[in-house]
Amino acid sequence: MERSTDWLRQAKRDLEKAQLDLEHGFYEWACFTAQQASEKAVKALYYSMNMEVRGRSLYKLLKTLSEMKGIEVDEELLHYARVLDRYYIEARYPNGFPEGYPAEFFDLKMAQEAVDAGRKILRFCEGLMGG
Repeated sequence: MERSTDWLRQAKRDLEKAQLDLEHGFYEWACFTAQQASEKAVKALYYSMNMEVRGRSLYKLLKTLSEMKGIEVDEELLHYARVLDRYYIEARYPNGFPEGYPAEFFDLKMAQEAVDAGRKILRFCEGLMGG
């Protein structure tokens, strides 16, 4: 059964949650949830093209699409993927830093950048899926 639409719907919902985290000052969670939304959107794109997908690195997933399918992924989008890749572990676990806990290391500007990056990656994937 083809489930790409389900993955894209959940990506959109995750991005809505990232926006709420941003608005309520949970900056580390806004960053992580934006990463998750983007990962689900990219995987939705893979599934819509009947491609197997493994891994969590947005950068690698987008580069692979570019190399395997000839999809043009510009440097700006790859930059956003790199930004979000950093938030997969650091935003959740204290051992992502030499000391302290994640909430101490994330701020409004970082969270806004993450949510904006997530929005752009989601739009890119949605556009290629015809939505």
